[in-house]
Amino acid sequence: MGVVAGLPMAERADDRDGLRLDRLHVPLGPALPDWPAGLVLHLELQGDVVQRAEVEAVPAPSPSGPAFWNEPWLRAMAGDPVTVGEAARRRCAAHLDSLGRLLGVAGWREAATRARVARDRALDGAPGAEFQSLIRPLARRVRRSWTLRWLTAGVGEQAGVQPGGDVHGRLIAWLDGLEQALDHVDDRDRLTAHHPVGPRGRLDTQVPPSQALLDALPGLLEGTEFACARLIVASLDPDLDELAVQHVPGAHGHG
Repeated sequence: MGVVAGLPMAERADDRDGLRLDRLHVPLGPALPDWPAGLVLHLELQGDVVQRAEVEAVPAPSPSGPAFWNEPWLRAMAGDPVTVGEAARRRCAAHLDSLGRLLGVAGWREAATRARVARDRALDGAPGAEFQSLIRPLARRVRRSWTLRWLTAGVGEQAGVQPGGDVHGRLIAWLDGLEQALDHVDDRDRLTAHHPVGPRGRLDTQVPPSQALLDALPGLLEGTEFACARLIVASLDPDLDELAVQHVPGAHGHG
């Protein structure tokens, strides 16, 4: 493959329909709007179809603490006193952060902004009643949007994987988790460390949840149209901070 001014030249190869089309190599990331920080995708395109995808995770600077979105559960695993409400707020904020990213990629900017405002209020410790008044109307609008359903249903479908299975299913799973956590944001009971489940999955396993999400990406992207690729990435929304060594006693480290 030739290179001009540091950019790879297009080559030709057979596509899935047996046509000879240019094969373009396109990198995405690590810093794009509404993009998981530190993620790089190396895509091979023919026309607007992704023929091959490789994932690269740009190493983050050495963290001084646990992954932000998993912090309450990791601290509870280390024996620190953490309330159920603290974990519920962090889960709500994490799902709102992911929701804002996906809505932004889908082009629904006004709803994405509302999700981010609610995320910030969750992290600021807004009273439960105020927080619920921000979340529930937004969740209803997103659930009822036929345009969003039409755009995301059947895209990036994973067979036999829960929750969901496609972009829309994963979106609904966030809303379900968000609304369930919403009922516990003022709970002062102590969080137990048994079977800790963070916003992206179980935290007491050898493989962090986001590693499984990254492993799934190439298979989901290959064969899809380029316009769908970013929706799929946003619907998985891997947190690359989970891949860094966690400075919490009792938590598994991953490099």
